[in-house]
Amino acid sequence: MEQIRLVRETMVREADAIQKAATIASSDAAEAAAWISRCEGSIVLTGVGKAGLIAQKLVATLASTGSPAHFLHPIEAVHGDLGRVQAEDLVIAFSNSGRSEEVLRVVEYLKSQACGIIAVTADRENPLADLADHVVPIGRHREACPDGLAPTCSTSVMLAVGDAIAILASRLCGFTPDDFARFHPGGALGRKLTDVRQAMRPISECRVAPQTITIREAMMIGGSGRRSGAILLLDDQQRLSGIFTDSDLARLLQRRQETSLDEPIENFMTESPVCVAETERLPRAVELLSQRKISELPVVDEDQRPIGMIDITDLVATGDVRQATNTDHTETPSTTSNPNDDGPRCIPITSGD
Repeated sequence: MEQIRLVRETMVREADAIQKAATIASSDAAEAAAWISRCEGSIVLTGVGKAGLIAQKLVATLASTGSPAHFLHPIEAVHGDLGRVQAEDLVIAFSNSGRSEEVLRVVEYLKSQACGIIAVTADRENPLADLADHVVPIGRHREACPDGLAPTCSTSVMLAVGDAIAILASRLCGFTPDDFARFHPGGALGRKLTDVRQAMRPISECRVAPQTITIREAMMIGGSGRRSGAILLLDDQQRLSGIFTDSDLARLLQRRQETSLDEPIENFMTESPVCVAETERLPRAVELLSQRKISELPVVDEDQRPIGMIDITDLVATGDVRQATNTDHTETPSTTSNPNDDGPRCIPITSGD
């Protein structure tokens, strides 16, 4: 219990430090974000020790939110890497004390080489702040370690302030989810930003039929891929007019309505089914599957012609959703939902990378 207490105490102290820093945050941070948004070159971040590691993480944050950025190690810089910095580049130097010799030395060289120097440091009363063109004070914070020495609270605050500046800069630059998708196509985050065309089964793998054929004839139709649990039904203009699911067929058989198998499928299909536009992103499709409690979601073009289908089993397999049995049989489906499909609920997976 004592060990758990120490773990929690460290986390609380870091959280308190960030909260304290938030209360003193001012226009200095906002101005730093404005400098980043106006920068015509790259954002060059530098720092040594733990502050250098924070700078490297913020390079990744800036790059993924639309600001070209790279890390410059202050020691390597004075051994040839100063050539990485061009006249249109903006330098951001991180040092809690503002007195790190390596950082001060490289900043002195870069003052005449870059378009500007921003210092992220504890206060304005230190050599780094004196050298900088703009200062973002983050405050002085007692470290969480028992001796008050190991950088913990100070680096947590530095990271939080840096993230805040990067996010504001992305807003000022008009950064959009489409931009983020271009920079982050992989992993769980990239998957969230993919469009439905990339996740759907193409129309060649779907079961498609005219709405005028019989149920029995429709059951003989198969796509080229893995069998789906629904048939997409088309009108004379090849537009999506309805959907007939395996659940619809099961209900007919349970009610001993075998003679209905030789009737036109349009008599039993769900007309104007819930569908998603090809321009939508995958999270919207997952949202519809979850809200409507359906298992198949047609994807249509601007003329309402089907081009594919999102199948919940595919999303479960890729980890986009997890499946859960719907045990609440007292809920009445909404009039816009698909009444012919009592499929399993799907729960979106919201974890990041």
